[in-house]
Amino acid sequence: MEQGSAREGARPAYAPGAFPSAPAEHRMPECRVPEQAARGEHTHCEPSAPRAVQRHSVRGQILDALRAALVDGELVPGQVYSAPALGARFGVSATPVREAMQRLAVEGAVEVVPNRGFRVSERGPRELAELAEVRALIEVPVMLSLARTVPAHRWSGLRPLAEATVTAAAVGDLAAYAESDRAFHRAVLMLSGNEQLVTVADELHRRSQWPLVSGPATRRADLLADASEHTALLDALVSQDLTVVQALVREHFAGADG
Repeated sequence: MEQGSAREGARPAYAPGAFPSAPAEHRMPECRVPEQAARGEHTHCEPSAPRAVQRHSVRGQILDALRAALVDGELVPGQVYSAPALGARFGVSATPVREAMQRLAVEGAVEVVPNRGFRVSERGPRELAELAEVRALIEVPVMLSLARTVPAHRWSGLRPLAEATVTAAAVGDLAAYAESDRAFHRAVLMLSGNEQLVTVADELHRRSQWPLVSGPATRRADLLADASEHTALLDALVSQDLTVVQALVREHFAGADG
């Protein structure tokens, strides 16, 4: 059950001013005219490069917020959203929203609708099942290999990440659960030392979390059951019980296509 769910009556969770200003180290330094200027000597102020960092930070926050809204079902599959309207909702201009939406279009989460905006992609159970199958083909053998070679103390270090999924599931926070779920899987796969594998698996994982065009709402009990599999998996990895590891990982992915 690694997915959000579409629902009507999306709440306006964002408002103007929701995003903090850039950190002090990213702000433009104040340009003060030194004493030499009065004598006609050369003065110099820093270029405006830090402004680009601030804009990138806002775009990144918008992208994160849009991804959370997708998982949480606030952006409904099949509906078209304009960058200006979303910008007003976020309290920013349309530009960072449009840039973030273009990124989501590359990922396949939305489709560009000329002169209108972006339509949230509609997905069915078959696509979700295919994603689960591909993820299992990648992650099951990797986890079995890691179970044979990674010492127990390394697995224990991932316990807080597994517990974070339980915390998010307990309050029914779909967006927080999706992020903590991916963080746990990334941390496990990173132990392989294969950065390309981690990148590919994380992209597939993110796509598996987008809501179906229609389907039952994700229940808190389903999230808790999914989260409990993370802690059970860690226990099996620590004890190097390969049979249990394989069964748990396959069951974990099988739940994603329900």
